[in-house]
Amino acid sequence: MPEPEFILLGDAIWLDFVNTARGRGAAPPDRLPDPAAWRRWTAALRLRPDGDGVAFDEVRRTRDALIALAEALDAGERPPAPAIGLLNDLLRRTSGAEQLTRAGGDWQLRFAADAPPPALAAVARSAALTLSDPLLMVRQCAGADCTLLFTDDSVTQGRRCCSPDPCGRTARVERRRGLLR
Repeated sequence: MPEPEFILLGDAIWLDFVNTARGRGAAPPDRLPDPAAWRRWTAALRLRPDGDGVAFDEVRRTRDALIALAEALDAGERPPAPAIGLLNDLLRRTSGAEQLTRAGGDWQLRFAADAPPPALAAVARSAALTLSDPLLMVRQCAGADCTLLFTDDSVTQGRRCCSPDPCGRTARVERRRGLLR
């Protein structure tokens, strides 16, 4: 079975975006080599295209900044300031207003967007939600030759692989071999 064009295992839009530059194997291909691939990726995730308002260079710079952010989070380091600044700039592109809503009998103030955000703003919001959740961890897959990133929100935060097959199976076998030696 041929490998799909995009690997969507990050459990967060922004990590699926970062994973377009990562993959399984020694030299994974860049899955966003041109603007047409960016349009296909946004369609695959059902995001509103950015249209002509965003240069492809900005898409690539955003991905590079988010790669640095993901790697810092995986290593338990502080998020890089340039990545935070970029996220805030992208989040400003979403128009809307604060709105009072009732949730569970309590009033809460929430932001309501006027329309679905453009693709890069949706990526930024996904990253911001990950950063603002103290119980959500970013991990790199422990599978052999896999560099994909994913979120771990399990109670024990013990998830080690991006997917059960093939990475999870490979990691389990390697752990067992290590125990048998």
